[in-house]
Amino acid sequence: KSAAKRARQTTKRALRNRRVLSRLRGSYKRHAAAPATIESTRGLISEIDKAAKRGIIHKNAARRRKARLQKALAAKPAV
Repeated sequence: KSAAKRARQTTKRALRNRRVLSRLRGSYKRHAAAPATIESTRGLISEIDKAAKRGIIHKNAARRRKARLQKALAAKPAV
């Protein structure tokens, strides 16, 4: 009985995690396609933080991704 419940929970969680990850990848693509602005970078960082908070991506992976985004934004000339 408990194994069946565990299986149901696992499939629900996997679906949710997959949805969050695909949304995150889409955000990266949109961010890369458009000129990077502070607002778009903030939005992407927010999504990364939410995924890390829920345990979908590792905390250190989130830190690394955010650092790379901020580094790329800082390298762009200020307008």
